[in-house]
Amino acid sequence: MRTGKILREAAGQYRFTDDPLRGLRLVVGALLLAGTAVAVLLAVMGVAPRALLLAGALWALYGFVVGLISGVLEPVIDFAAHALSNVGLTRAGGGYSAIESMVARGHYEAAAEAYRERAQNRRDRTEATLRRAALLAGPLGIPAAAVMELKNLREGASKPLPPDDDVRIGLVLVDLYDYRLNDPGRAMAELRRLLDHYPDSRHVRHMRRLLTALKSDHFGD
Repeated sequence: MRTGKILREAAGQYRFTDDPLRGLRLVVGALLLAGTAVAVLLAVMGVAPRALLLAGALWALYGFVVGLISGVLEPVIDFAAHALSNVGLTRAGGGYSAIESMVARGHYEAAAEAYRERAQNRRDRTEATLRRAALLAGPLGIPAAAVMELKNLREGASKPLPPDDDVRIGLVLVDLYDYRLNDPGRAMAELRRLLDHYPDSRHVRHMRRLLTALKSDHFGD
């Protein structure tokens, strides 16, 4: 930020609003000049000969205040502005923007491998595996491998997955079974499992509608 400010000043584009602390320095300086003028006037008139000592004290105070603004407040404000400007740019767990860039460029195999490596982190395991499964089932065209990885994720966990994660994995499996592998029976069995295990899930109404639709599509009313 400070570098940008210097460049704007050099280009003649500096504005008062670019440095809000400049106003504080001007106010302090104006008050000091007014106080110094009054002190000198009192000393010259003989009303308060020691008023010049007050002027000296005011200048010392000005130096302290300016040093505080430049040495403490400005760095703190610069740091806070930089930190706030980056809030929300990185997802929890470090973000996936680099891998998403590979996907956008069509480097699907490299992205899938990156997601596999990311899934080694326990905190990112579910999200990274779901993203990898989407690549396997979509651009890479191997939905059976996606199903296998999702089942391994669920069944190979050392402890039961959180309900929300289990439901997310189950819904993806339903999609893979029905639309990618043409196996509506397994899709309906997975939905039935989810409904039986998580009757209070926030997705329960969606799962019931989906199960009804699958039965209607494949077996009629």
